[in-house]
Amino acid sequence: MSIDPVAGGARYQLLKIAHERFGCDPAALSTPQREQAERIAGRQLQLENAVLHSAEACGVVIADEQVDEAWAQIAARYEDPLALRKALADSGLDEAGLRQLLARELKVETVLQRVCAGLPEITDTDVSLYYFNHPERFVRPATRLARHILITINEDFPENGRTSAWRRINLIAERLLRKPQRFAEQALKHSECPSAMDGGNLGLVRPGMLYPQLEACLFALRAGEIGPVVETPMGFHLVFCEAIHPAGQLTLQEVLPHLREKLRARQHERHQRAWLAGLLQPAPSRMEATHD
Repeated sequence: MSIDPVAGGARYQLLKIAHERFGCDPAALSTPQREQAERIAGRQLQLENAVLHSAEACGVVIADEQVDEAWAQIAARYEDPLALRKALADSGLDEAGLRQLLARELKVETVLQRVCAGLPEITDTDVSLYYFNHPERFVRPATRLARHILITINEDFPENGRTSAWRRINLIAERLLRKPQRFAEQALKHSECPSAMDGGNLGLVRPGMLYPQLEACLFALRAGEIGPVVETPMGFHLVFCEAIHPAGQLTLQEVLPHLREKLRARQHERHQRAWLAGLLQPAPSRMEATHD
């Protein structure tokens, strides 16, 4: 089925923005969310039209395999093909029409890449200058090598009722007070977290990875210490700090590949924005052209 690129594009953009920004289908958007999504969709369509009518778009062809891959990525968001078809129908689309719109979107992306083809490479000197001019952006956060034991609270099971869970975690704590070297063994035997299979190993823990109360306990411990029982919404925990890795400066060699890619992406984005701004500039009127 052929589809009007303007009307279909607006519906597709609304569907896409609803999922990416709000995690739902367009029908589930609130009035303010829908208004915001429609504004973004309108702007996106304006940009797409400008790109597709540019000289750089001439000769760009999108292979069927690229469309297939884009279609598969969209289909993966839904539980099954029926749910996908329903979402498309609710937006006034079908598979054939959406594939046309995906080809259009891929063509826009290809043109934007083509626009950047002649840009200079990001050199080691560029990367080094950025690194040494922004040292605060390359600080490695403090981490802890940690293990933990979890006993969940679930009143549906007698052994996991709050009183029973509290007694069980404290019995484990008493054993570990006498033999802290048995922490991994006790985690394997008693912990109700998937990490139990690896002796309760949490790996390197950065700030922000754990529940606040558990994180506060872990980062207050010295290396080799086991903390007191901590309660989180998951249940009761014991946490063991195996080693402390203090904050430090990442070396240039550590950040070089990632930073080069970041600077390249920023370079491309700035160039594309400037190119798009030029496309969207209104053409001078005949009177202005005569006057010039």
